[in-house]
Amino acid sequence: MKLLKTSIISRIKPNVVATMVTEVMNMNEQKKGIQVKEEVTVTKEVTSNTTVPSKGWRGLMAKKWAFPAIYMAAAAIILTFMWVYQDLGSSKTADKAGTEIAKTGTAAKDLKDEPVNALPVVAATEKMQWPVVNRNDVVAGIPFYDTQASNEDKQAAMVQYGDTFTPHTGLDLVRADNQTFDVLAALTGKVTVVEKNPLTGSQVEITSSNGMITMYQSLSDIIVTQGAEVKQGDIIAKAGVNELEKDDGVHLHFEVRESKDGPVLNPTALMAEHE
Repeated sequence: MKLLKTSIISRIKPNVVATMVTEVMNMNEQKKGIQVKEEVTVTKEVTSNTTVPSKGWRGLMAKKWAFPAIYMAAAAIILTFMWVYQDLGSSKTADKAGTEIAKTGTAAKDLKDEPVNALPVVAATEKMQWPVVNRNDVVAGIPFYDTQASNEDKQAAMVQYGDTFTPHTGLDLVRADNQTFDVLAALTGKVTVVEKNPLTGSQVEITSSNGMITMYQSLSDIIVTQGAEVKQGDIIAKAGVNELEKDDGVHLHFEVRESKDGPVLNPTALMAEHE
């Protein structure tokens, strides 16, 4: 047998052996290639199966309404958190206020709810009196120019100086016998002006605490000084004469202004309230 095997092997040519070895190696390579292909196929299948959801999300995000919907949902969530936070803050504030009320026994009030008597009591406004000792001792000279008066009264309340006529802004008081008389402060206040005017004569102004100004013109024998405090009824001067209303003779020109730069007021109406 050994001799037979040896003879058979010896008869096989070297090139045949090489060919057989090559075929065996090729077969092994083919088997390996088949295994690699199978692994690749399995990998692709697994990959394709796992990417299906990704393709689905991409398709969803490609929709035109996707981003607005996501934005609105996020905004709703944020607003919800804000409302919850505010409710918590309000509850804490209410609890704190309730605790303070429980401690003090009183609730907080708005300023508009404060009672009027909580403010300092202000004295009643002083009513204007006639600037003379006795109202019956004097009569009206040139009256106050009232825009609501009749044409006849308006004409009587015009002051003529040369060729010029001007409305009379005060009330002239004269004695029937053309004698002088004491001039009194019609209101309490501070003497703010003491001067002599070439047309209206010597004059005094008194400013009250409410800003109202009483003016006394055509004076003589002034006994008050600027800056002095006077009370209602105090004597401040005597009646005299002036250039503008010289036809009235000895008289007092009494004028009232609402404020320093305010309008003139009808003194007769103001003093009538005192009678």
